[in-house]
Amino acid sequence: MKYYLIVGEASGDLHASHLMHYLKKYDSEAQFRFLGGDLMSAEGGTRMKHYRELAYMGFIPVITHLPTILGNMKRCKRDIAEWAPDVVILVDYPGFNLNIAKYVHSQHIAPVYYYISPKIWAWKEHRIKNIKRDVDELFSILPFEEQFFHQRHQYPIHYVGNPTADEVNEFLSNYNESDDQWRTRHGWTDDKRPVVALLAGSRRQEIKDNLPAMLTVAARHPQWHYVVAGAPSIEHAYYEDFLTGNEVDIVYDDTYALLTHSQAALVTSGTATLETALFGVPQAVCYRTPMAALMGWLKRRLLHVDYVSLVNLVAGREVVKELVADTFSVEAIDSELTKLMDDDGYRKQMMDGYSEVRQALGTSKAPDCAAQLMTSLLRKEKNEITTNEEKEN
Repeated sequence: MKYYLIVGEASGDLHASHLMHYLKKYDSEAQFRFLGGDLMSAEGGTRMKHYRELAYMGFIPVITHLPTILGNMKRCKRDIAEWAPDVVILVDYPGFNLNIAKYVHSQHIAPVYYYISPKIWAWKEHRIKNIKRDVDELFSILPFEEQFFHQRHQYPIHYVGNPTADEVNEFLSNYNESDDQWRTRHGWTDDKRPVVALLAGSRRQEIKDNLPAMLTVAARHPQWHYVVAGAPSIEHAYYEDFLTGNEVDIVYDDTYALLTHSQAALVTSGTATLETALFGVPQAVCYRTPMAALMGWLKRRLLHVDYVSLVNLVAGREVVKELVADTFSVEAIDSELTKLMDDDGYRKQMMDGYSEVRQALGTSKAPDCAAQLMTSLLRKEKNEITTNEEKEN
């Protein structure tokens, strides 16, 4: 069968490449055409455009690049129509992908499958109308989304497991570096202080907003060894201005090993909060915003969920402290980190919450489960179409 996939950022490229790998497992004649990245290209098929040509985040970048975005969207629609795939698989990136879904559905080109559903439970819940109209099957990687879509909106979806849990489990099953070996590899042989990981985000603005406060707290507690996890998409030089003059180290392409050897972490909200929990590292979620008081007010009134971190969302309760917008401050981070490092009872309470998160995520291998479901649904639909055609003849 012919699969057309669309992603808009690095994480989508990763998840889609794994999905493609398993689609080939269940469909030996699978053909791929896609808007994606290098990881997807490594799985084969034809790349129509790189996701870097699509990935504009924020109001100003989108406005200034609007002609390019609209041109890419137009070319993508034309390419889908000309290639005539058996299915269009959209991966996250709702601003672009829901527009594509509308076009594909209106033209009756192919079924639309959405892998890694848009987070409309947090904001823009009105998009459920578009999803119900234009998306044939939705595949979720967050267990609480089942209740949101099924019960709140009467739209059945498939929970297929969580790829982050898959990746962490795979890493842990193959990683055997001792604490001393890891420290030696980074040149810290004589530094035996407990490690605190600083995960300040994957984008420049996130790092700019969050890392300085983390570093201020670090300077207050030199009894701990602070290590920044360098984001793969950020050039090394960008960190120099922040780290110069601070007794803090940094590692690149080694975040999972860093978490394995850390006693606590300060983490900017995102997938990193879930990764940190799955490694069993006590954490505080830190997310600074401009106009903190206003953003805190808006958060309480506009967000449709009680939490911003995936850990708390999956658990359905506060497992980790969220220091976000008007609750974000150096003093609050300092207080929370001290508890994480010194209060054994507090650490154990958080570990118990992490166990709930692991149980909720389940053990299904997300891309494998999704690929098996997708190929099964497509074959069933093809058989139904064939049967109906035979009856008509």
